[in-house]
Amino acid sequence: MANAQIQNIISPQGLFCASEADTRRAGQLIASAASSPVFLSLEGPMGAGKTCFVKGLAEGLGCDPRDVSSPTFTLVHEYRDGRLPLVHMDLYRIEAPEELAALGFDDCLTGDSVVAVEWGGKFREMLPPGTLRLAFSIEGNGRRIVIQP
Repeated sequence: MANAQIQNIISPQGLFCASEADTRRAGQLIASAASSPVFLSLEGPMGAGKTCFVKGLAEGLGCDPRDVSSPTFTLVHEYRDGRLPLVHMDLYRIEAPEELAALGFDDCLTGDSVVAVEWGGKFREMLPPGTLRLAFSIEGNGRRIVIQP
């Protein structure tokens, strides 16, 4: 049900974000439609707004967006002070599916959290059924978010 509500927020042409504030608002909108569990794979190049979007998710869930940082080095951040827990993972530095177990990836599949995985497309076969794949792209000075099949 939540996935259908989220899909209604992003049109088939995608959601264009002209600024960082727009990208955060997109995250807030998705958070407002989220009921747990929701699993999001955030896919796209560096600098496309994935972490900025997660800041908006955090804010929309009632977590402090100032606590959100890129999990490129820590790999997993959890924010539990909102209406739903938010798990933010980054698979950029992960090379093999076996490494996902060390991250606690399987634990995220069974929890009642909103899970946002940056670079989730690297391990598409490991993503749970019902994962919403959000493709982020850079267009001029803006960003576009599109739901991928």
